[in-house]
Amino acid sequence: MTSEAKTVVTRFAPSPTGFLHIGGARTALFNWLYARANNGKMLLRIEDTDRERSTDAAVDAILDGLSWLGLDWDGEPISQFSRAARHREVAEQLVAAGKAYYCFASQQELEEMREKARAEGRPPRYDGRWRDRDPAEAPAGARGVIRIKAPRDGHTIVQDQVQGEVKFPNKDFDDFILLRSDGTPTYMHAVVVDDHDMGVSHIIRGDDHLTNAGRQTLIYAALGWDVPVMAHIPLIHGPDGAKLSKRHGALGAEAYRSMGYLPEALRNYLVRLGWAHGDDEIMSTEEMIEWFDFDGMNKGAARFDFAKLEALNGHYIRHAGDTHLVDEIARILPEVEIETPLGKTLQEDEREKLLAAMPGLKERAKTLVELIDSAAYLFAHRPLAFEEKAAAILADGGSATIADLLPGLETLETWTVESTEAAVRAFAESRQLKLGKVAQPLRAALTGRTTSPGVFDVLAVLGREECLARLGDAARL
Repeated sequence: MTSEAKTVVTRFAPSPTGFLHIGGARTALFNWLYARANNGKMLLRIEDTDRERSTDAAVDAILDGLSWLGLDWDGEPISQFSRAARHREVAEQLVAAGKAYYCFASQQELEEMREKARAEGRPPRYDGRWRDRDPAEAPAGARGVIRIKAPRDGHTIVQDQVQGEVKFPNKDFDDFILLRSDGTPTYMHAVVVDDHDMGVSHIIRGDDHLTNAGRQTLIYAALGWDVPVMAHIPLIHGPDGAKLSKRHGALGAEAYRSMGYLPEALRNYLVRLGWAHGDDEIMSTEEMIEWFDFDGMNKGAARFDFAKLEALNGHYIRHAGDTHLVDEIARILPEVEIETPLGKTLQEDEREKLLAAMPGLKERAKTLVELIDSAAYLFAHRPLAFEEKAAAILADGGSATIADLLPGLETLETWTVESTEAAVRAFAESRQLKLGKVAQPLRAALTGRTTSPGVFDVLAVLGREECLARLGDAARL
């Protein structure tokens, strides 16, 4: 950007009628990346004009979801509802300028228009009957709506950064409502006024808003305001190509957090839904900011794939710092639904154990929930509850092997990965057993499971006293 260039200002404008769903999170991410890539700002507007469905809890959930994803906004969130007086003022200015008018058509008249249009095979549209009438002809006490005087000839053109040039025949527009009879604005009108007043330079949103772009461009033209740069991004579909639903993954951001996804992994996954930078699949946030632009956008719908998200999350877990992972586990413990010996708050001794075990734990896990589950052995109380396969290994000669191994471990002077491994290997060789024939029952006895981090890591992390006690329990089975 040159010093003379206009500051880039994007906005994310959710309706607080529910949580921050995954499609909204991706829209917020694209707005955030474009603003950061151009040293601009991303503003947050809460479109809370639907008073019956808007809730404070939903607003809190949206702010919480954005914060968890690391998508910070500039300035204070703006309430659209609080700007109703400004919306009304602008609508009345359009009436005064002859660009809009009061309409006093009754509900019965509007229904008759719709019925006639249906009978004639036309889309139901307002017929403009108050377009040129004097408001003085209105019935006494009637409260009219304000409608825009839409052009009837030619085309309205939207120059879209993703979809290209989109032409809307003006004959397809009716004189749509800007202000309802109770003085509240329609969505179409409020958005234009807010975007203008907030200095929004770029509107990045789902392509389901593309038809709205045509109507909003008419309002901008009527007001003599510059139209922001528009970019309508493809929607997210399920793996089967159908519109994204809950069964596909259309959940709130908080659901992905409680399922154990890292915010940095989810950001990476979402940015690749509808945008690409060559063949790059894994990219840091810094790289996303450096590379993000409209050239990499796809026109076609992106497909959500849980398997890809899990694989990507596993990559981030393997490459994450151990302390970071323990911090993330502590953050989601109150939300996880699996059974775990850990409480809802991570204690200091539990944190230390997790930190010591993390190098071995994180190699297999695809989510933080899997990490928590695989760490359960660290905090299990004696006597251990054995999974079916682990119990079978111990019953099939495993307990006897442990009983024979135990005296050699009890005499170890030091208890480390190296010393325990040397003792177990020496025992296996003395009995002419493959290492696995000793390691399998050892793992079962120590963890109650048949899968775990490396068994010598388990021995070291659990410590001498706990290991000998667990092995003693298994030897007596």
